[in-house]
Amino acid sequence: MKYGLIIRPEAEADPVQAYTWYESQLAGLGAEFFLVVEASLAAAQRNPKQYQVIYRRIRRALTRRFPFGIFFLIRRRTVIVLAVLHASRDPRVWQERV
Repeated sequence: MKYGLIIRPEAEADPVQAYTWYESQLAGLGAEFFLVVEASLAAAQRNPKQYQVIYRRIRRALTRRFPFGIFFLIRRRTVIVLAVLHASRDPRVWQERV
């Protein structure tokens, strides 16, 4: 059974900067980045408990090809995305969103 999905506004804004940067490096790379993020979100919706808890109740799905993590929690039958951040970012960024 597929879980519902809520992406918090700040999490929606997170990948936009990355998209812009990847597009400036190579045309079409930003679009590929968005596809990878969408695929990771879909996988988290299908089976969110496959991802390890990394902080309190927060889980992290890593994207393929791009060094990004999708930080989320599960409430009832819903995946709530808190952040979509580059792996080198300070973890306090997503921890403050809890």
